[in-house]
Amino acid sequence: MSFFARLKEGLAKTRQILNTPLEELFVGGKVDEALLEELEEQLVMADFGVEASARIVAEAKARLDRGQKKDGDAMREALRETIRDHLEAVERAVPQPPRVRPWVILVVGVNGVGKTTTIGKLAAYYRSQGEGVLLAAGDTYRAAAVAQLQQWGERCGCPVISQGQDADSASVVHDALAAARARKFDVLIADTAGRLHTKSNLMEELKKIKRVLGRVDPSAPHETLLVLDGTTGQNAVSQVQKFHEAIGITGLVVTKLDGTAKGGVVVGLSEKFQLPVRYIGVGEGLEDLRPFNAGEFVEALF
Repeated sequence: MSFFARLKEGLAKTRQILNTPLEELFVGGKVDEALLEELEEQLVMADFGVEASARIVAEAKARLDRGQKKDGDAMREALRETIRDHLEAVERAVPQPPRVRPWVILVVGVNGVGKTTTIGKLAAYYRSQGEGVLLAAGDTYRAAAVAQLQQWGERCGCPVISQGQDADSASVVHDALAAARARKFDVLIADTAGRLHTKSNLMEELKKIKRVLGRVDPSAPHETLLVLDGTTGQNAVSQVQKFHEAIGITGLVVTKLDGTAKGGVVVGLSEKFQLPVRYIGVGEGLEDLRPFNAGEFVEALF
């Protein structure tokens, strides 16, 4: 299956929420206040979030009013275009800085979101683009995490800098950046320990890692990615808020959009925090993590 086909399959639950009730609502082609309220409720059910749902429906209605057609099909198209415009606007508003070598990506997230697996897939993606990739095993709380990253490194052909369990995470990442510069790697991807976003001491460690990177290269990290489990729904809002306040997130990676998740969370998070979704994941394979494409995503939603 193509990536779009897997994405479309993964978003089937969301598409059912959006499409089936709308077909019933649009019978007769009349768009009234009751329909708009029901439409907003459907978006909330699909994990768009309350604020984003209200804003999207209001903008879609305004778009409809500017057009010549005023029926259900036109409303559906207005909704589709509004969501796509919101996602594309975020991507344009938060551009990536010019690429430098090595391009340092710091990957963070709570326990269980698939962070280390995401790093392996990211490494495979950059390798497929002809980039030399070095990995840093900064999750030193779990010996299994270091071993897992080393397995991904072997699978992708990427060296891994590690110091074993209980080593200082900032020290591991510091050494990895020094090695990446000396050995002229194109990309350094640094793992960090999964942590509860409510634990202040663990968030302080992330700040330390960022400071240490800055001592080697004042512009590093060039990308700080927060990995989110797409099945967590609106619980992801508090995760983004806490991590963003602590270290400044530059992009989101939404994983596990493979049938159980409601894809509206992607739209809601982008809308609320004005952060771009950099990558989305739809499965366990190496090819199942791809750069986010707003137009493709919206087509799969509808």
